[in-house]
Parts: sequence; C-alpha cells; structure tokens
Amino acid sequence: MQWRQRLTPGQYDVLRHERTEAPHTSPLNTEKRRGIYHCAGCNLTLFSSDMKFDSGTGWQSFFASIPGAVLTKTDFKLLFPRTEYHCARCEGHQGHVFNDGPPPTKKRFCNNGAALKFVGAV
Repeated sequence: MQWRQRLTPGQYDVLRHERTEAPHTSPLNTEKRRGIYHCAGCNLTLFSSDMKFDSGTGWQSFFASIPGAVLTKTDFKLLFPRTEYHCARCEGHQGHVFNDGPPPTKKRFCNNGAALKFVGAV
C-alpha cells in the first residue's frame, strides 16, 4: 500500500510513525453529531459517537472501541509504560489508552484526530 500517496503528511506522521498531534488541533475534538469514527488509513470502523466523551485533554476520547477494531502494545517512548493502540486492519497508530475514563469501562482511548475519519449518521 502506498501510504504517502493515500494520506496527508499529518495523517502519515501519526498513522505510520506513531507521532502525536498537538492538543486542541483537530476539529473532531468538538464534533458532537451522531456517527461513526473510522481509521483514516483503511476505513475500518473503530468507534461510534455513543462511545465518545469530553475528557478535557484536547484529544478525541472514547470509553470503548468497536470489538476487535483495535489492538494494543506496550509503549516506552516516554520512559514509563503506556498502552498504545492501533487499527487492527492496517496497524495505523491511533493513540494511547488510559485507565482514567468514565464508567462503564473506566477506559480513555485518547485518539489523534488525524488518524480518524468521521462519517455522520444519515
């Protein structure tokens, strides 16, 4: 797959090089409509708007993902272990998951907006 040709430079940096976009830069952070969030790399459905919540962090946050849509690994890039998650299909980096989210899961999937494509409900 020709990732550089399919993705914007920002999407490429996040999805293929595990970069993190600056907080409060994605228009998806304030997206309030009902719909579905897809991987910007391969279009796999990752989250529904019903899973989204305002974490106050500056990144899109979800308390759960679509079952089987993301895979995780341990990331030591900041010297302490974090759980990185990526698209189960194309392995594009999405963000990190933390244990400080709301019920029912108490998880916070902190997602880069550049890694997502939002499709509003019809």
